[in-house]
Amino acid sequence: MSAILQGAGAGAAAALTPFNSIDSNKFVAPSRSSLSVRSKSYIVAGSDDGTNKSFGSSSLIARRSQPLMIPNAVTATKADTAASSTSLKSGHELLLYEALQEGLEEEMDRDPHVCVMGEDVGHYGGSYKVTKGLADKFGDLRVLDTPICENAFTGMGIGAAMTGLRPIIEGMNMGFLLLAFNQISNNCGMLHYTSGGQFTIPVVIRGPGGVGRQLGAEHSQRLESYFQSIPGIQMVACSTPYNAKGLMKAAIRSENPVILFEHVLLYNLKESIPDEEYICNLEEAEMVRPGEHITILTYSRMRYHVMQAAKTLVNKGYDPEVIDIRSLKPFDLHTIGNSVKKTHRVLIVEECMRTGGIGASLTAAINENFHDYLDAPVMCLSSQDVPTPYAGTLEEWTVVQPAQIVTAVEQLCQ
Repeated sequence: MSAILQGAGAGAAAALTPFNSIDSNKFVAPSRSSLSVRSKSYIVAGSDDGTNKSFGSSSLIARRSQPLMIPNAVTATKADTAASSTSLKSGHELLLYEALQEGLEEEMDRDPHVCVMGEDVGHYGGSYKVTKGLADKFGDLRVLDTPICENAFTGMGIGAAMTGLRPIIEGMNMGFLLLAFNQISNNCGMLHYTSGGQFTIPVVIRGPGGVGRQLGAEHSQRLESYFQSIPGIQMVACSTPYNAKGLMKAAIRSENPVILFEHVLLYNLKESIPDEEYICNLEEAEMVRPGEHITILTYSRMRYHVMQAAKTLVNKGYDPEVIDIRSLKPFDLHTIGNSVKKTHRVLIVEECMRTGGIGASLTAAINENFHDYLDAPVMCLSSQDVPTPYAGTLEEWTVVQPAQIVTAVEQLCQ
């Protein structure tokens, strides 16, 4: 255990000690002095007027040079993110979980500071096989099996990030990470600020979540609403093999803590993705379907419910514009705003709970920034505010269905 703590880093004090117990060919940890040379700049997102707005104010902290959200957290150009894998001549087909695994493996090859920790992530390959084969290739220290103790290994991962490593922390189920809420909130999101910029926390927290098929209430959690209020944390949600790989790679390279939400029912989606390397912008939405009549904002599994509803809407003479917001925090208000200015109507479709969910925050942001462009109130379709039932028919009733989306669009476009 002492070797593991030396290798992964249990806290700031470990940064003062060289990692002599680790094979330098497999696992390289930087010296303390290298931590001070990171660039200092704000994370920015486009606003509706084309300018950049910064997240966090220098007046909030004693040292103006140390922002709450840090260094360019991996920004890809629009050309990088706009290229659809279906339009590329060369590529290979992967399931979504395989795309996540490929992105993770590529980053572990590229950067020896990248490591993985969690329950059964080692030789078992993870509960949904995202880490399959990595332990054999990179060894047991870089792919670390942990006890069933989320608060302990999440805290260890955050400590490892403070010493210069780049951990990926897997929650076997996102609902289990509620046990580590203190570490994610008080440590992961705040240590860059509370240390006066002395530490960065380049950690990725990821795992399966969402409503599956009869997994019961405790295994059907949508934690976006829990984590969105934590300062200093970015959140993204993947929905296709293409953006799953691109977001995984971007999250690992980011200097900010990033929570990557994966939906348990999307792991077996198949898509052709490019053979060449690419990353996705962590702060940019994806235009799924251009349209003129109404803007439909969605993410994760609901993207497919929306696209199913869009087929019916087109047959009825409607032309919906569908946007996968992908970045749950911060919102891409540039893309969203341009769409609102064109369609003047907004429908938000989410699997998150209605009370305090992503939809509620997105509604507030649209009303604050684009109220004058709206011809109708923003409508939000969310999951019912009830524990997810085990019974399949009742479970289906709690989640937004395509027919409800069609009805909502018809009401907004009257």
